[in-house]
Amino acid sequence: MLPLVLGLALVLAGSVVCGVGLGAAGIAWADVVRFLWAGGTGGSVRAADVAAYTIVWEIRLPRVVLGAVVGAGLAAVGVAVQAMVRNALADPFVLGISSGAAVGANAVILLGAFAGLGVWALSVSAFGSALLAMALVYGVARSGTGLTPLRLVLTGTALAYGFEAVTTVMVFGAARGEAARAAMMWLLGSLGGATWAQVPIAAATVVAGWVWLRARAEALNALAMGDETSAALGVRPERLRRELFVVTAAVTGTVVAVSGAVGFVGLMVPHVVRMVVGADHRRVLAVAPLVGAVLLVWADVLSRLLLAPAELPVGVITAVVGVPVFLLLMRRGGYAFGGR
Repeated sequence: MLPLVLGLALVLAGSVVCGVGLGAAGIAWADVVRFLWAGGTGGSVRAADVAAYTIVWEIRLPRVVLGAVVGAGLAAVGVAVQAMVRNALADPFVLGISSGAAVGANAVILLGAFAGLGVWALSVSAFGSALLAMALVYGVARSGTGLTPLRLVLTGTALAYGFEAVTTVMVFGAARGEAARAAMMWLLGSLGGATWAQVPIAAATVVAGWVWLRARAEALNALAMGDETSAALGVRPERLRRELFVVTAAVTGTVVAVSGAVGFVGLMVPHVVRMVVGADHRRVLAVAPLVGAVLLVWADVLSRLLLAPAELPVGVITAVVGVPVFLLLMRRGGYAFGGR
């Protein structure tokens, strides 16, 4: 297990360097390494290299790092949500959080809301509406018996349709042109607006969420076997599911606020990892974030290169690349949810 984790960590580090070096503006690899070293150690660069250094350190690197953070967060949350609702089709967006965030994001993009917040308007509005969606889903789904998997999935799915209807009305009611295109890019996921200011908040939230989930890995194993079994093993399923809902919603809302609704990562990566390491959540939660980070880094690289200098939504790349790989693994692996 440790060699696999260390190997993936090295692959991720190499992917970050490659992601910084690849782009529409060609920069020699030796210069990329030199600029990364200068930025990391506080060194200086020649006046002739300032433009290239700015591209590497201020534009590409925060984008790549944020992509890794978002990919890791979506993969970890996908693992938790699938255990929480015991549904193989569940992903971080099944609770309606991303659809709620889309309402806030498009209020900024299409209607110019919260313009006084400046560059933070989009992220703050998306995160705020994600929290409101979380509260609404929780309030509607909760019953006298607590948060049951079926009520969570049905409530999240139903409210997601409602949020998507509101977003659609916004798109069709707004003036066409660049605003509508920007709204579509956000709905399909994009890291084009990444800045260093966004990285610490997103990274801290994802790391905190992952640490909490990793500490509850044994309880997740029990919860995945059913409420009666988990209760017999000393786990309080209703309480654990409530805690999981808050943690997964907070992480999902944070990453969606900075990247848009990047699909397929939270659905595919947990299953792919289970095919390799089994269903034990201690193993899955150790590997899945690294796989998700690598996947999204390279998906973002492809989104920048395929139609350069234009960009594709990163969610399109994750689906186009992920679907055939996932189907191939399913055919070859004899996989069933929860095990091999």
